[in-house]
Amino acid sequence: MNYIKHISVKAFAAAGLIALFSAGNKIDKASAISEMLPLQNTVDPLPVTVNKAFKQGEVLTYRMHYGMLNAGVAVLEVKPDLIEVSGRKVYHIVGSGYTIGSTDWFFKVRDRYETYMDKDAMLPWLFVRRVDEGGYKFSQDYAFNHYTKKVDIGNNEKFDIPAGIQDMVSAFYSARNMDLSNAKPGDLFSITCFVDKEIWPLKIKFIGKETIDTDIGKFRCLKFRPIVQKGRVFKKEEDLNVWISDDDNHLPMRVKADVLIGSIKMDITSAKNLANPMAKVD
Repeated sequence: MNYIKHISVKAFAAAGLIALFSAGNKIDKASAISEMLPLQNTVDPLPVTVNKAFKQGEVLTYRMHYGMLNAGVAVLEVKPDLIEVSGRKVYHIVGSGYTIGSTDWFFKVRDRYETYMDKDAMLPWLFVRRVDEGGYKFSQDYAFNHYTKKVDIGNNEKFDIPAGIQDMVSAFYSARNMDLSNAKPGDLFSITCFVDKEIWPLKIKFIGKETIDTDIGKFRCLKFRPIVQKGRVFKKEEDLNVWISDDDNHLPMRVKADVLIGSIKMDITSAKNLANPMAKVD
């Protein structure tokens, strides 16, 4: 089952779709984030990025499969209310879910991932991670300062970060705003993330367009293939594939990963409060 953990932490994060077998207790950081978020730098202000892909109140729900087993549920939610701190407006985004059925009996997972993401700059200020996988537990709280280009991970540890760095959750929402209108098969897209004390260059390859059937209908999609490391989890580079909606939402519709000990699949089951119409095929 360690392979499943590696998928949930890095492979699906690479896809911009964190495989979040998560639930856990609600973590209220709204009052604390104002103390961690730096004051605005008027001399060197942050860039402005227009977000057209999602809005407050969006909720995406997924069914997780391990082989033929219906293993769990995952939810990605943009909270309805913006948080205003240090003169900036901030999205609060939460990934949550849980294992179900027999999976919950032999490998219970209760994880939670959160990001507090600047609405205008589309950059994270605070990343919160609570992991409980088969009894293995750990926590992470990363405070980003994009003015000084530092991330504070606690215990007096700070790391230098480049401009435009993302966390595991904010990377997914930032990537949804990429301009894919002129994408051609073979094109590579990249985004830089900070994951587990490392700066991680995520690269995904555009494969082409496909129409897929889902629980919520048939949709035109763009197929991508994250560049993954062969050997430890995957046999071949093409063993991880992602389908996103071919519309302005760029919703993850399906993720399929063939790993050394089987296959993992994530399918969308619900999409609420979207910013744009979906690419549904009648």
